Order: sequence, then C-alpha cells, then structure tokens
Amino acid sequence: MAAACLLALAATTVFLRAEADAAGAERAIVFRTRTMGAWASLTLVTADSAAVADLARTSLLSLHHTDSLMTNWTATSEVARINGTAGVGATVVEPEVAAVLALAGDVTAASGGAFDITVEPLVRLWGFIGGTPRVPEPEALAAARGLVGWNRVSFDAAGGRFELPDAGMRIDLGGIAKGYGVDRVAALLHRAGVTDALVDLTGNMAAIGTAPGRAPGQEGWVIGIRDPRDRGPYLATIRLRDRCVSTSGDYVQFVSEGGRRFGHILDPRTGWPAHGLSSATVVAAQAATADAWSTALFVLGPVEARRVAAARDDIAAVLLEPVPGGRDTLWVESSLLPLVTVAPAFADSLILRSF
Repeated sequence: MAAACLLALAATTVFLRAEADAAGAERAIVFRTRTMGAWASLTLVTADSAAVADLARTSLLSLHHTDSLMTNWTATSEVARINGTAGVGATVVEPEVAAVLALAGDVTAASGGAFDITVEPLVRLWGFIGGTPRVPEPEALAAARGLVGWNRVSFDAAGGRFELPDAGMRIDLGGIAKGYGVDRVAALLHRAGVTDALVDLTGNMAAIGTAPGRAPGQEGWVIGIRDPRDRGPYLATIRLRDRCVSTSGDYVQFVSEGGRRFGHILDPRTGWPAHGLSSATVVAAQAATADAWSTALFVLGPVEARRVAAARDDIAAVLLEPVPGGRDTLWVESSLLPLVTVAPAFADSLILRSF
C-alpha cells in the first residue's frame, strides 16, 4: 500500500509519498533532532532504514556542531567569544565561522546593507534576543544604530582575522547560520553517495535528487510555502531538485503596539522592522546563500527585491506582497514559474505575477 506522509515545519511544509507496498522498495525515512532553536529533519530515500541510521545521526550531529560555533545564546560559542573582543582588538576566528563571515560580507555589499550581521544590538534592543519584544525608545534606538555597520568591521578572510572596533558592537549569525548548517549536512550526504534526500532546518532546506514515487517529468521534492497569516497550511508549492531554498517572513516573532505589527526582521539601515513583504523565498545552489538573501530581499521590500533578484544569476525568488483590502500578490521570478503552483485554497485570494 502506498503511504503518504506530510511533514509540517516552521516556514515550509514538505510533501512526501513513500512507497512501502513491496518488500525492499525504497521509501522516505525521516530522522529528526532539536537544534539551533528549531526542529531539524533529514529525510533519506532508502530501502533499508537501519543501513542509513548511522549516516543520519552523523549528519544531524553536524548541526549541533554548527550551533555550538555560531549561536549567540550561549557564552561558550565562537560568536560569543568574537563579541567579547569588541573594542579590544582583532581575533582569529574558526575557519568555518570565517567562511560564513565572508559570505555575509558579500551579501551585505550586494544588498546595499539590507543584510548585516552587525545588527545584533538592534535585535537585542527590540527584545528579539533574550528579552520580551517591545518598541524601543527613540534615544535607545539611535544609540543602538550607532553600533551597527559591516563597513566598520575589519576582516581578513584569508587569514581569518576579524575585529569589531567599538565596545558594544556584536554580530548575530541568525540570518545565515542555519543555511550553513544545512550545507554541511548536504555535503556529508554527497560524500556518502546519497542521491535522494531532503534536509530541513526550520525552512532552510536542501532538496537532493527526488522524493520516491514521483512521476517522470515531475521529479524532485514538492515544498509548500507557508501562509504567514496561517489562513491555510500553505499558500503555494515549489518543486525543487538539487537546489536549496529558504523563506524569511514576519510571522516567527513580532510585537504589536498602537494597532501596528512589528516583525523580528529588522532593517539594519533604519533600526526598524522591515515592511512591504509578508515573506521572501529564495532558491539557490547553497542553503547559506538562500538563507542570507531571503533576509536581504525581505528587508528590501517588493520593488527593490524584484530588481535585485532579477539582476542576479545565483538566486531566484518568490515574494509575497500583502495588499490591504485586496488580493495579495505572489511575485514569482520567471525561471521558477514552471515549478510554482498556488494552493487551491488561495486561488481566489492571490494574484500570481512574474518578474
């Protein structure tokens, strides 16, 4: 008998069809762990779940290793150590962290500062790290903004030397570390010869090969893009094969005040929560690239995000633009149009447009 499996996670929904009716038939086996403040899952297509158990364990443990380096929630991480050197002098960082810093700097430059890992003082001020979310006072906001800016950082990527010049400056890798962790798992799977798998860390995903039971011409993994307002389980699906995807939205953390909703994704250039999009989904070859760019495009807003995404050949985007009192617009980059399907429940409430 063919078994269908629905795996629901924070930013996406993954649809699997596992064929388990014949002895020795390949099926999707899901392994899970809790790490980096979220649930992570690894789906392996195999006829022998016992044979892949050790590989799954090693792969998921690598996420815990990434978390131990890049979290800002523990005092023993590499990020915490780096932040502790602010205003003191340069420090040599771990090679993995240096690689993430280099990519972060590239995305910061290419996005005009819409993505900036030095945003941590602002995120903390708003209460999205280690506090209760709140709208800060103008004076405090101005002071925190004075501590933000990648252009003030000194970084030698080749030598791994990194310096935060002023006391109070801090980095936050929350917008890129999960994607990097997914890339590490995908690399482990490739080295082990795995051809069909799905890695998911709260919506940062690597779709390797194809899910079982897919019809010819429809190979890949069908991934649902979450409705940020929870009006249904998903608003659209996208079918991917050997690509990575990440979604950023205003639904993870937010604070409401004076009738306004303020999301947790801040614009480093202003200190205020980004607005204009409900979510930004980015497809790329690497999950870290998709992770950082989904944040950057969300901050840029609907018009500038379309312009920037269309001009780049390393990313493709799906952008949800809210239209108060009307039908929301789902902007889909032309290269993704054949892969995106609006969910039936949203056929009358969404307008699909390409760019």
